[in-house]
Amino acid sequence: MKKVDMIVKAPHFYAMDDEGVGYKNGVALIVDGGKIVEFCAADRVDGEYKADEVLSLSHHAVFPGFIDGHMHAQLNILRGLAQDTNNWMMYGLQPFNNAITVEDGRAGCYVAFIEAIKAGTTTLGDEDPELDSVATFLTKVGARGNLTMVFRAAKHRVYHPGELYEFDDAMGEAGLKENIRIYDKWHDKGNIKILFGPQGPDFISPEMLLQTQKVVKERGTKLHMHTQQGDRETFQIVERYGKRPVAFLKDLGLLDENLIAIHLTDCDDDEARVVARSGASMVVNPGSIGIIDGVVCPSVVFQEEGGFVALGSDQAPGNNCHNIINEMKNVCLFNKIKYANPEVMPAWKALRMATIEGAKAVGIGDIAGSLEPGKQADFIAVDLNVPSMLPVFTHPMRNIVPNLVYSARGEEVTHSVVAGNVIMRDRKLVNIDEREYLEAVKDRPETIGKKAEAEFYAIDGTNAQFMREGKL
Repeated sequence: MKKVDMIVKAPHFYAMDDEGVGYKNGVALIVDGGKIVEFCAADRVDGEYKADEVLSLSHHAVFPGFIDGHMHAQLNILRGLAQDTNNWMMYGLQPFNNAITVEDGRAGCYVAFIEAIKAGTTTLGDEDPELDSVATFLTKVGARGNLTMVFRAAKHRVYHPGELYEFDDAMGEAGLKENIRIYDKWHDKGNIKILFGPQGPDFISPEMLLQTQKVVKERGTKLHMHTQQGDRETFQIVERYGKRPVAFLKDLGLLDENLIAIHLTDCDDDEARVVARSGASMVVNPGSIGIIDGVVCPSVVFQEEGGFVALGSDQAPGNNCHNIINEMKNVCLFNKIKYANPEVMPAWKALRMATIEGAKAVGIGDIAGSLEPGKQADFIAVDLNVPSMLPVFTHPMRNIVPNLVYSARGEEVTHSVVAGNVIMRDRKLVNIDEREYLEAVKDRPETIGKKAEAEFYAIDGTNAQFMREGKL
């Protein structure tokens, strides 16, 4: 009899280890040393293996943990403050973003991570300007971090439509230097990987973009960058360089397998194909961009061209939540509506974007995203004995994946395991006291609101008007 760390028993497994969803039943999952050993026949497992822990999930389906490819978790402290408005970044977000402290951002960040993990995310692709606290928290919780330090040379202030950003190259240089420090400190330490994050090609000089790419290639990591993320970026690049962002990046040599392109909001189909053919990957954030810009990004075309696409939750001032189940539903619904075709973006494909395709897109497909021997044991258990997942059909078709994508809300996830360690059991995070972090954000809105109020009303955006009219 072989001694292992864990045996996972459940009636349904979705391994994502083939071109579909890799459905398996009548088996148990064997985990040892933080990695997946094999699937063993359920009627043989007790005779072949003895484990320190047996997870008996009698009415659950087991999936690879979800990948959130793009988050701005520190903005979670501003949840719900920048919806339903044009010029979202400058007129919606900026008055509040100008009012928060580093400590405010940290407090909001931790709540965002708790929300995401409890909805099934095991790899958190956070992009923020301060990562020491992020990496420390995720290490404490036990989750996987695929983290990007965002930096820019464009000065932080409100820019009005038609106004070019004002650059401070020293600020950009300092940001790149800090990104290198963070990489050297945290990359491949435990479950943490570090990426490099110029905020976008419009926020930094071409020379610094190339300098960052050189650093990325030397270190064998990824360039995680907002790419043609909206008409504001397109305007900036066209005004400065006389070409649209994708053409600008192609001519500069920035489109390659090292690039994770975020959003592609303002790309037409041909531009999306150019990015996909270059070997770059994409993160689509359907909820955020739907609310912010009213746009469905070209992820379908990108996939048709052979590119890998991950899902992201982006940020709570625009999207309101960090829940990849919500993003699976959004990417399906929005594309069905966009193409007026109910067969576009089926549930199983969205699930692949949340797992194996997403893992490949963000550079961790060799260790996560599917339940295969040798990979890290990152998986979640979804309770099927809850109203949103019932009834369960197994023939003539299985309805578990459609129900997960179109009906589930996140609270169906009961267990989360990362690298073979249980980090959530029966809906409770095992390594932290959640209440401590939830309480830490409750008193902050009063101070932030007072600091933002004058600029909020001076800009007089849509939400300021809603406030005066008693609509909020």
